[in-house]
Amino acid sequence: MEIRSFPKLPSTQRYLIESLRAGELQAPIAVITEEQYDGVGSRENSWEGERGNFFASVAVKITDLPEDLPLSSASIYFSFIMKKILLDYNDKVWLKWPNDLYLEANKIGGTITQKTGDILVCGIGINLKKTQSGYDALQSDVSPVTLLQKYLEALEEFPKWKQVFSEYQVEFEYSRSFSVHIENRKKSLSDARLCEDGSLMIEGKRVYSLR
Repeated sequence: MEIRSFPKLPSTQRYLIESLRAGELQAPIAVITEEQYDGVGSRENSWEGERGNFFASVAVKITDLPEDLPLSSASIYFSFIMKKILLDYNDKVWLKWPNDLYLEANKIGGTITQKTGDILVCGIGINLKKTQSGYDALQSDVSPVTLLQKYLEALEEFPKWKQVFSEYQVEFEYSRSFSVHIENRKKSLSDARLCEDGSLMIEGKRVYSLR
């Protein structure tokens, strides 16, 4: 997969989406920047950071994704594949439902997915060395470019959703000690039930990640 590298961008995800819509770039492609100052975070928050941290976005055609992947759970899919790569650098990394990467009890990064036409764009931000916005960091010397290359190699195998879900199902138990924001309200995951399509049943209602 082609990689476009930049010294600084407001947001790798916005840049990639705008370039795809303008016909300037074609999927599959990845974009990485050394610095990001207006990145896309959860609930319209920004994800910013300095050199040494990881800021990248990947665009793939939906037709290249596994046929059994529910698009509403694409964030779980992309995030879990990255989590498995990060285990090489710290075995205490895990994925909090649906898209937050944690080191023990502290967030170190996450993903945001967005559909544009027949393409899915996944933006990924990870604190590798430096903390920001009150979050923790992996404290690893791995270079962002090396991490992206390893991630793309793993992603291009496109494991089936069933395989990813079977592994994540066990890990979901860690999420029960945390909460998520649903319709601007904080909901505990203590009694949530994880469904096979990656959605949750919380208080009798089905909740999809949609991130």
